[in-house]
Amino acid sequence: MAHLVTFATDKFDISSEEPNEFNPIAGQALLRWLGAQFVSAGFKTTEPEAEDWGWYINVEGSTGTYLVGASGESERPDADVEWTVQIHKSGSLKDKLTGKNKIAADDPLAALVERLLRSEPDFRNIQVDKDT
Repeated sequence: MAHLVTFATDKFDISSEEPNEFNPIAGQALLRWLGAQFVSAGFKTTEPEAEDWGWYINVEGSTGTYLVGASGESERPDADVEWTVQIHKSGSLKDKLTGKNKIAADDPLAALVERLLRSEPDFRNIQVDKDT
């Protein structure tokens, strides 16, 4: 189950990102920013890696291990980028089948992501879709 947050901003320079080898989708800059915030909050993270739907990092904390993905699309280089952040809590196949890897309403990483995004004045139209 994924926890999705969407928003718009022109805060990140997607033209300076490394090319995504699978698809021309941005996400590396946002994940570098989020990753630094996660480390400051006591989480461990990996470096962003490309995927066909965008970019991802692995995040580890006291409440579990997560995959955090980001994808951004812009129609023009100088326009706001429409971003999607997805948070997946890792678990065994049994956990996934029984829903035990579902992100709880009080999950610390999901709450941190929401708090970080809502605290940035340059981020607009923030929408949260829990457990899709």
